[in-house]
Amino acid sequence: MTAKNSVSKPATGTASPPAEVDVLIVGAGVSGISAACHLQQMHPQRTFALLEARNATGGTWDQFRYPGIRSDSDLQTFGYRFKPWTGNKSLAPGADILGYIREAADEHGLADHTWTSHRVDAADWSSEDLRWHVTVTNTETDTTFTVKATWLSTAAGFFSQDSAYIPDFPGRDDFKGTFLHPQFWPEDLDVRGKKVVVIGSGATAATLVPAIADDVEHVTMLQRSPGYILPFPDVDPIANGLRKAFGAKAGHAIARWKNIQLYVGMYRISQRYPGLARKFIRKLQESYLGADFDYDTHLTPRYNPWDQRMCLVPNGDFLKSVGAGKASIVTGHIDRITEKGILLKSGEELEADIIVSATGFDIQPFGNIRISVDGDAKPFGERISFRGMMLSDVPNFSYVIGYTTNSWTLKSDLVAEHVCRILTMLDEAGAVACVPRPPADMETEQFSPHFRPGYIERNVHLFPKQGDRAPWRSPVVYDEDVREMKYKPVVSRDLELLYRANALALGVDDKAEVSA
Repeated sequence: MTAKNSVSKPATGTASPPAEVDVLIVGAGVSGISAACHLQQMHPQRTFALLEARNATGGTWDQFRYPGIRSDSDLQTFGYRFKPWTGNKSLAPGADILGYIREAADEHGLADHTWTSHRVDAADWSSEDLRWHVTVTNTETDTTFTVKATWLSTAAGFFSQDSAYIPDFPGRDDFKGTFLHPQFWPEDLDVRGKKVVVIGSGATAATLVPAIADDVEHVTMLQRSPGYILPFPDVDPIANGLRKAFGAKAGHAIARWKNIQLYVGMYRISQRYPGLARKFIRKLQESYLGADFDYDTHLTPRYNPWDQRMCLVPNGDFLKSVGAGKASIVTGHIDRITEKGILLKSGEELEADIIVSATGFDIQPFGNIRISVDGDAKPFGERISFRGMMLSDVPNFSYVIGYTTNSWTLKSDLVAEHVCRILTMLDEAGAVACVPRPPADMETEQFSPHFRPGYIERNVHLFPKQGDRAPWRSPVVYDEDVREMKYKPVVSRDLELLYRANALALGVDDKAEVSA
């Protein structure tokens, strides 16, 4: 698969989206495309618009261009449920994923509904007309206008497309070489024969290091503390065999189910038997680095496996680069940046021609859109997540924040399908809108208490809280979400319905005979 050219304007040639639609989707990346495709399949009669702030579709997979960019989840589960992944590689290059996303959009005719270079700045729910009034800016013409929508779906991710997180390193301005963040990798950057230091221990660093190791003089991954790095085959022979035996659609479905169970099983075993999981990971790493490597310092995190996202490296390429001496890991704290590189607090100095700050994201949940209800813009951190996809006291609104223990797209598909089920329920009930209302006696806690990488920990106050019971908790495991969002009734005592006749909130109790 190869990435197709994106459409900057709809095929109809209209300059602006419609003034009013049934569903407005914000973000034309993997989640936004999923939302639009599900809507096309399950509610073809509804009007919708897909708005993207950047000048191309594809989201992360169009923006990130650093060497080696790839998925850190297998494409059987990262791929859409409704569109088989037919590529040979399970951990695929970014360009292949971008092509796959755009193929899905093309197959569903989304060009006629998509407007790039259209940034959503604010959205206010009006209880008077039971509509969202959404403020949109065309960034090419710098004109602002309003689009009305019955349902607002945000699929803009949780980090800024325009900025990245870089710590305030002392002496950074003294450095004579090239300093950059991988989110904004220059196309003309030549790393050949250079000494490169990559600051960070996450998936970006583990991807970038082996991608440039053969070209540079040497590359060093500098980390304050280690994360789990797990070798994983980049080709899934079982999935490829299933497609040949049963066809693309059925083979994809079986392989997807198989890999979901694999990830869920790995997570549950790791949580129940963390010591056993640590030993298993160590054995895999030793097959690449031998028994004499200093694993305790460089590859043994303080937390248990799957307490944070596991970094999968295809065929152990990162470990191979370290084992071959082309790359190295240094664990320590930065004292300052110098003219020639990085001085550590230990006194060691790492010489560098290029420093890459793979230090995480600039967090902006929900695309940094100002969300208000009748003019009241309560911070997201003061609201509570409902089914991991809606917000307390906010009508007809959904969002996507993917899993840490499974592929992001699994959550995207669940949310997209559940929104369609809600729309069906509203139709059958004769209602226009629904709004989650939290129980008065419910206690809350901060977002994702079991997943706190640095970029989340610094910004946890920006995310909605979660409650002490379903459906106000946000499961971290896919199968728990499936039970809540796919198989349980949409109707809930905590989900009130709004009717156009009198614009009053009428509760739905346990005995309501509304199906979805």
